Amino acid sequence: MFNFSANNLIFVSGKQFEKCNVFVLKDRTTNRCYKIYDFLKAASFVAGKPYCIFGKVNSSDKLYLVLDGIKEDKKNVP
Repeated sequence: MFNFSANNLIFVSGKQFEKCNVFVLKDRTTNRCYKIYDFLKAASFVAGKPYCIFGKVNSSDKLYLVLDGIKEDKKNVP
């Protein structure tokens, strides 16, 4: 596992599962999408606001971004 962080992300979609919540966020500068796994089920996002996220990447067979925390990105407000 290694640490991961990204800025200027916009909420695209989210889905609740029994073990975790899964969110898709899009980087506004690179247009790359990230699938974020929230096992604590504590995160919530508002559409249109930019966010900074940080967490861990588990790279066994697939790339999983496990969310540790979020905050609103005050520097990149649209």
